[in-house]
Amino acid sequence: MLLDYLKTAFVTMLVTLDPPGLAPVFIGLTLGMTRAAQREVAVRATIIAFAILAAFAFGGGAVMDLLGISIPAFRIAGGLLLFYIAFDMIFELRAQRKQELASDAMTIDHIRNVAAFPLAIPLMSGPGSITATMLLAGRAGGDWLALTGLMAIIALVMILCMLTFLMAERVSRLLGTTGNVVLTRMLGVVLAALAVQFVINGVLTVGK
Repeated sequence: MLLDYLKTAFVTMLVTLDPPGLAPVFIGLTLGMTRAAQREVAVRATIIAFAILAAFAFGGGAVMDLLGISIPAFRIAGGLLLFYIAFDMIFELRAQRKQELASDAMTIDHIRNVAAFPLAIPLMSGPGSITATMLLAGRAGGDWLALTGLMAIIALVMILCMLTFLMAERVSRLLGTTGNVVLTRMLGVVLAALAVQFVINGVLTVGK
């Protein structure tokens, strides 16, 4: 029974987080950063996302009920945040910031901000992964062994995400400057569509 639960948890979290799908987004968000800075962003984002999912696994449902926040509302909010980032990427409003990132004057605060938003939130620990985490935690039914296994599964998937991010830098080098610019614009469109889908899902599930 426990083994079946862990298998289900692994597949669910892997599909929900989709590490390969996050790789190109990571490239677009860290374009121009040094390798060390990209590594720091990857590690920070992984730690932040894991902490958030762990918090929701143990008390997310109770807190959201207490605050009167529904999952549909959370989906809509995440979609709007993603759309803001997508708009920024499509119209290259980040051009000046990219030049700053390419210089030695890049600040630690900027690295921390990119890692926290939008990478950790809402891309890694977004409505989908948070919902999946809370549902899996509820299925554990207070069994601490199952909950411990769930935490291990989440940690494993997060590590896979981090490794994917670290490998994404090599892909960025192969693409070159022009390739990265084109990729960033394309990713902006993809993110916009993903953002709209989040909002649609949130609207459709209101009242259910």
